[in-house]
Amino acid sequence: MNREKKIIYIYSDNLRRQCDRLPTMLNRASMVQDLIRSYGLTSNNKMLVVQSLDATEDELKLFHSSSYIDFLKSVNDTDDFDENGEEQDEFGLGYDCPLLERTYDFVKTVAGGSLTAAKLLAKSKCEIAINWFGGWHHAQRDSAAGFCYVNDIVLAIHKLTEKFHKILYVDLDIHHGDGVQNAFEYSNKILTLSFHKLMPGFYPGTGKLEDVGSSKGKYYSINVPFLEGISNTTYLKVFSDVFPRVMEAFQPEALVVQCGADSLNGDEVGQSNLTIETIGHCIKNVLGYKKPTLFCGGGGYNFPNSARLWTYLTSVIIGQELDNDIPDTSEFFTHYQPTYELHIDKGKQKDFNTEKYVTEMRATVLAYCDFIQTDQR
Repeated sequence: MNREKKIIYIYSDNLRRQCDRLPTMLNRASMVQDLIRSYGLTSNNKMLVVQSLDATEDELKLFHSSSYIDFLKSVNDTDDFDENGEEQDEFGLGYDCPLLERTYDFVKTVAGGSLTAAKLLAKSKCEIAINWFGGWHHAQRDSAAGFCYVNDIVLAIHKLTEKFHKILYVDLDIHHGDGVQNAFEYSNKILTLSFHKLMPGFYPGTGKLEDVGSSKGKYYSINVPFLEGISNTTYLKVFSDVFPRVMEAFQPEALVVQCGADSLNGDEVGQSNLTIETIGHCIKNVLGYKKPTLFCGGGGYNFPNSARLWTYLTSVIIGQELDNDIPDTSEFFTHYQPTYELHIDKGKQKDFNTEKYVTEMRATVLAYCDFIQTDQR
């Protein structure tokens, strides 16, 4: 294991299989794990692979409502998904989050990945934990939403509060991290920082610049909403200005970073321009602060690109260079055509984030940081 920093990688065959069966992400988890394995990242001495353990019912209820979890338990063994139609709708189990076979088992396993990581961080068993099978940031306290049945991130942050007084959550998914922000809207101990696209009709439609939290949590929800066509240059400029200022103002003791892959060029849902090097630059910035950190996955609907990103980020975290040619030992090798390369080209969409828009947004966000720094004194 890396002597400079203890790095763990959360994995289990059951966790991979459960994630594989999501209707919108069939076999994505296997593709991610296969590429990481093909590059030899799980078999070196720079990080330790740790078995993921399922969450308990009590752990799930540390955030999710008893009524929601009890309903999932009650339908776990059913195969008649039309029997409880009204209740399903009440709990968000419909269009984008249909009931699965043994949904409760799925939820326990998915939540367990990030909880396993958080427990090890809280016990100082590691300094960095990676769980690319987590990052389900849309789930609400009493309902599923946006392909997310359980909010493993919120559960992990709750666990981390047993050790750390102040935690910064950073969301790099193209969609706003609404479930996490809502969970900590009134807290000045958990700061949520979300970089996302905000356009009419784009899910979830939240995360406006002026959406800053409530009560004692005011200004502890920071949103950085981009317009269509965000470019690498614009994204890096904003991140490089905002993230260090947030760190300076808030002085967190630990971080949780959601690394959604749907901001990459080629994602049909995210429809953005970014490359994996751009997200990698952000992660290098995070690593530079040497804080206990949990890295999670998230959205990503171009599965080969999701695998590319999380493989590359794993290499960045452990400090290992990767060959740009995809290993031909990969079970999914043909999915990386036509280039069969790790890195991807930037997108060519027009960037509607004008210099005026970015300047004004940046100034507003930095002003929020001034309020935070004053409040922390």
